[in-house]
Amino acid sequence: MDTLISGAAFGAALTASGVFQPSVIISQLKFQSFHMIQAFLTAAASSACIVTAAHKLGYVHLSPRSFSSLGLFGRGDGNIIGGLLLGAGMMLSGACPGTVLAQVGLGVRSGFYALQGAVLAGIFWTGVFQPFLARSCPAKAAAPGETLTVYENLGVKRSTFLLGFEALCAAVVAATLAYTTMGPEAKIHPILGGLCIGAAQLTSLLLRKSLMGTSTSYEEIGNWFWGFFKGNVPQKSTNILFCSGMVGGAWLLGSFYPALAKVTAVSVSPLSAGLGGFLMILGSRIAGGCTSGHGISGISLMSTSSFLTIAAAFGAVSELVGHHMGAEGVSFASATSFAFCFGRFP
Repeated sequence: MDTLISGAAFGAALTASGVFQPSVIISQLKFQSFHMIQAFLTAAASSACIVTAAHKLGYVHLSPRSFSSLGLFGRGDGNIIGGLLLGAGMMLSGACPGTVLAQVGLGVRSGFYALQGAVLAGIFWTGVFQPFLARSCPAKAAAPGETLTVYENLGVKRSTFLLGFEALCAAVVAATLAYTTMGPEAKIHPILGGLCIGAAQLTSLLLRKSLMGTSTSYEEIGNWFWGFFKGNVPQKSTNILFCSGMVGGAWLLGSFYPALAKVTAVSVSPLSAGLGGFLMILGSRIAGGCTSGHGISGISLMSTSSFLTIAAAFGAVSELVGHHMGAEGVSFASATSFAFCFGRFP
C-alpha cells in the first residue's frame, strides 16, 4: 500500500505541475518555454534539501548512484550514451519515462503510443540488449575508493555544494521567470508545481525510505514477459506497483480537478511517440536511471552520474534543435566537457 500511495502522490504531482503535458516538454526542449525547467529545478532543489535533512536526522542513509559503465571509453560512458538516447526519446515523444504514466492516466492520446514503445523497450532491454552488452561490453570495474558525488570530485564539503546548488537553481528559476512568460499550460505556478513534486519525494521517503524512479518498472515488465515464456516468472513487481499508482494518482486528480488535466494541443504522431518511448526507456536503462531516478532523486543525492546523464540528455536535444534557435553551445560537446570535469575519466 505504501508503494501505491507513493506512486499516486508522484502521479498527482506531475499532473498538478503541468509537466506531464507533451507541449510543455517539447517547448522546453526547444527552449521556447521554461515551465518544465522551472518546475524541475524547484523539485530537484527541494528534494535535495529533503534528502539531506533525512540523512542528518538518521532516518535514511541512501548511497549515491553509481556510474553506468559499458567499458567503452570511461566509467560514465553508459550515462552519456543512455542520456543521449533519453533526450532524443523525450523530444520525439513529448514524454519522459514518468510523465508518460501521468499522460496515460489523463487520457493523453500520444501517451498511449509512447507507453507501447516504452514497454517494447523494456522487453528488448531485458531479453536482447542487456545480455548483448554483458557479452560484448563488459562493465568496467569500479576503482577502489571511487568517488560518486560531485562534491567529493570537487573536493568541497557536502553542505557547501548543497548551498551552491540551491543558489544556482534559485538563480536560474528567477532569471527565467523574469525574462520569459508562462504559457497556457501553467495551471499553477511552476515553483508550486516543483514543490508538489518535492512533496511527493518526501512522501516516498517517509513511507518507503526510498526515492522515486520509474524506468526500472519497464525492466520489470520485460523480466515478467520473458519469465512467462521461460516458465520462470519473477516475484518482484515493486516498481510496477509504484508506476500503477502514478497512473491512478494522475487519474484521480484529473477527475476531481479537470482544469489541471486539460492538455494544450500539440502534434505528436503515433510513430514519433512510439519511437520516442522506445528510445527513452532504452536510454534510461543504459544510463541506470531516467529524469526522475537520475534527474530528481539522483541529483538530490548529488550523484555525479546523475548530473552527467541529465547533461547528456539535454545536450542531445540541443544537438537536434540547436540550429533552429542558436543553442549549439549547450550541445553534446558541453555535456562531454561536463563528463570529463566531474567524472574524472581515466
